Amino acid sequence: MDVYLTGWAHTPFGKLEHPDAEALVGEVSGDAIRDAGLEAGDIDAVCLGAYNNGFGRQDFQASLVALAVPELRHTPAMRLENACATGSAAIHAGLNAICAGKARHVLVVGVEKMTGLETKDVSEILLTACYVKEEAEVEGGFAGVFAQVANAYFQKYGDRSDSLARIAAKNHANGVNNPYAQLRKDLGFEFCNTPSAKNPIVAGPLRRTDCSLISDGAAALVLSAADAVVDTQDAAVAFRATEQVNDFLPMSRRTPYEFEGAKRAWSNALETSGVTLDDLSLVETHDCFTIAELLEYEAMGLAEPGQGHRVIDEGVPAMGGKLPINPSGGLKSKGHPIGATGVSMHVLAAMQLCGTAGKMQVPDATLAGVFNMGGLAVANYVSILERVK
Repeated sequence: MDVYLTGWAHTPFGKLEHPDAEALVGEVSGDAIRDAGLEAGDIDAVCLGAYNNGFGRQDFQASLVALAVPELRHTPAMRLENACATGSAAIHAGLNAICAGKARHVLVVGVEKMTGLETKDVSEILLTACYVKEEAEVEGGFAGVFAQVANAYFQKYGDRSDSLARIAAKNHANGVNNPYAQLRKDLGFEFCNTPSAKNPIVAGPLRRTDCSLISDGAAALVLSAADAVVDTQDAAVAFRATEQVNDFLPMSRRTPYEFEGAKRAWSNALETSGVTLDDLSLVETHDCFTIAELLEYEAMGLAEPGQGHRVIDEGVPAMGGKLPINPSGGLKSKGHPIGATGVSMHVLAAMQLCGTAGKMQVPDATLAGVFNMGGLAVANYVSILERVK
């Protein structure tokens, strides 16, 4: 069964005044339903993505949606969690419900409230997305884990710190045009490439500008069966492909800088959709750290192993380049509220395809790729999206 993305809503990301995740859920849930041209009574299921794991005292967060939209009181609701790919896991649950014939319209919400804790506490929570038995004591937290990846990659292929700085500078320049972004400031290549008091080394070769932000935020979307799309719905974005590929959790069980699961997810999605990278107008990819985006260039097939630096150095992923990557500013500029990220990426890609991305707009966008990963390329999700209405 074909499934369409028919409505959406998005809060700003950042250190927000909302007191908790419940308030963030309340801001987007009803708006997404209305944007889809539907009433709350049309929603057959709710899928909410939230990592939580100590970010807030309130768990069992799928039940919070009905507090924001009382008409959903008796609507089945479930919470999904899959590390930093939690939002995409919630989308896949909604897709599965529709494809199984159990629902015609599903509300998907992604949310996280992270800034109520000290940075060290956030780092400890995020490390639970690693293999705790082996990696919990890595110096620098999750940044330290990706720093190990960067060090190993540099040792094999050469120091690419300047290319990482170009990725950071690109994404910050793009984020200036994103009204939802947490940090809307063009930092420039020199600032990103030069360690300083304002841009200190965080772990290994990674500077602060190589690391995504601690964020609050929420995003929501409505999934609809193709035969349930109604005249009141102004837009419909189809899923040409939705793929998930997992990999081992421990870094010790694989070559961590090869992102094999991501490579397989991209290969499967391109084969299923019947398109190539050359057909894509843009990609929203998971740049939790700049080294991740560099490795994702190689995983998606833009470069051979060890050659990812050439993609950014030659301007391929820039606005106006051959394949704009993260026109939203990515996690690096937009922010990374864990449970909201995957939903946000799909919303922003859909906006591009519908021509409603404002100053972020990639001209004449027709096909968009989305890559969202949980952990160190452990849970890998790829979507290929196309506007059909």
